[in-house]
Formats: sequence, C-alpha cells, structure tokens
Amino acid sequence: MQKLNFPAYTFRFKNSENKVAIFDEIRKKFIVLTPEEWVRQHVVRFLTEEKKFPKSHINVEKIVKINGLTKRYDVVVFKPDGTIFLVVECKAPEVAISQQTFDQIARYNMSLNALNLMVTNGLNHYFCQMDYEAERYNFMPDVPQYLPTL
Repeated sequence: MQKLNFPAYTFRFKNSENKVAIFDEIRKKFIVLTPEEWVRQHVVRFLTEEKKFPKSHINVEKIVKINGLTKRYDVVVFKPDGTIFLVVECKAPEVAISQQTFDQIARYNMSLNALNLMVTNGLNHYFCQMDYEAERYNFMPDVPQYLPTL
C-alpha cells in the first residue's frame, strides 16, 4: 500500500479469499484493505498513538441519518460526556480533497454536532473547529491532544 503522510505504524494483515484484510482495533475484526481503509486505519492509529485518545472513545464506520438518508461516517471521537469531539472523513489517497468533501462532512455534522472536523486522504490533512454562532469552520494546524477533561 501507498506510504501516507502519517507516522509509520505496524498493522496486522491476513489473506482471505484472495483479498488482503487489515485488523481494525476499534471494530475488533479484519476488514478488506481498500485504499480508503488504509487511510482510515492510519487515522485511528494517529488519534490513539499520537493524540492519546482512548480507543473506547472512538467509533468507526457507523450509520448516521441525514435528512432521512442513511449515511456512514468514517471515524468519530467522543468526549467522556458522550458528546462528539471530532468527526473524520477519510478519502482514498488518489481522491483530491475538494469543497465537495467539506460539504459532505458538514452535512454529516448537521446531525452529529461535533466540535472539530478532520478531512484527509492520507496525504493531505485538514483540521477545522466549528463556530456554530457564525455558521462556519475555522481551520487549525492540527487536532488538539486528548485531555481527560474534554
């Protein structure tokens, strides 16, 4: 798989039915390794190893209802009180991050009401903090480190 713009991590792989699968530490199972899944697994490791978020505060690929439609978010990080600290939208490395990508995560966030957003294709990462009063997002240089008092 392609080298991404994250620290180097060690992953568990297996071959099944002529497909490579990667172990997801959050879902506790092997997932078929696609380019987007490669990015998603790096994001999870980045959040747990670099930013120190507990695995118990992270959800991966869960369903969210948006305007009556069923969608699936990539990664969500919860605060200890159950509110959402961060929503992450992952794209495959060959997918350019565009305004359409930000519109997608903004639509998801209309239901989720996260404080922060992250959009990444594994090569380029964008971090935003929501300003609900001004109805916009403010770009940040990085995701804040985990603090138990979040």
